[in-house]
Amino acid sequence: MPTLAFTALVGVLLDRLLGEPRRWHPLVGFGRLADGAERLLRQGAPGHAVRNRLRGLAAWLLIVAPCVALAAWAAHPLVDALLLWLALGGHSLGQHARAIAAPLAAGDLPAARQAVGRIVSRDTTALDEEGVAKAAVESVLENGNDAVFGALFWFFLLGGAGAVLFRLANTLDAMWGYKDARRIYFGWAAARIDDALNFIPARLTALTYALLGNTQQALACWRAQASTWSSPNAGPVMAAGAGALKVGVGGTAIYHGAMEQRPPLGTGAAPQAADIGRAVALVERGQWLWIACFVIGTGIWSMALA
Repeated sequence: MPTLAFTALVGVLLDRLLGEPRRWHPLVGFGRLADGAERLLRQGAPGHAVRNRLRGLAAWLLIVAPCVALAAWAAHPLVDALLLWLALGGHSLGQHARAIAAPLAAGDLPAARQAVGRIVSRDTTALDEEGVAKAAVESVLENGNDAVFGALFWFFLLGGAGAVLFRLANTLDAMWGYKDARRIYFGWAAARIDDALNFIPARLTALTYALLGNTQQALACWRAQASTWSSPNAGPVMAAGAGALKVGVGGTAIYHGAMEQRPPLGTGAAPQAADIGRAVALVERGQWLWIACFVIGTGIWSMALA
């Protein structure tokens, strides 16, 4: 167990120092594989409700199971550290967030809109300064779970294979988990599996945000607001995160040309440019808290077994 804790620390440090590979990232190849699996197995748009759900599940197993099995077979501290590095996206998340905050603080709204458009799926062309800051803070809080804490949780449980399982499942949810005509049935399994894998990590992420921010407000927002959000896992994460930062998010957003009125989350005024950096700092502090708890916990466990 102490070896796994040290391996986790190495993986996190690699992410902090190097970020995601700029060339030859395995997820790029995996994305192409996923596109090929969809073209091969999906029938119609949306197609038959049951058969396309089963085909989506088959596609998920076909491309995820061999990768996870290979990671488990190759288990070694060095391999696991590299796999965790590739599964984490904390460094990249901070880079993207700062690329939004800097032009927004300087009054360059077009550049800020362009930067936030790289990390959110909503229409950003007409966002004002408040809308850009809100979109950025929401993305940082939600992706804190998807890009950092979820991968760490499954790594702590299953080593490098767990990190691979989580990251690939999260990637397929991002590719197939939409409720549009093309993927509403085919992507059903990817969305449900991602929800299941995220259930515990999302709530631990929300608790982390609460502990490291305004605890009382975060817990109150979590209790009162999380269930109003459409996603069962993003709701707790974003409600607790916004409450911890004492900002208000949610509200109107445009997705694929359609206006969507989302419930309010958090408390207080809408985010400003400076709050983007505060959200990134909250995620980064939480990451180090998790590593510290894991190292201490495994040390105590090892002494108890000695």
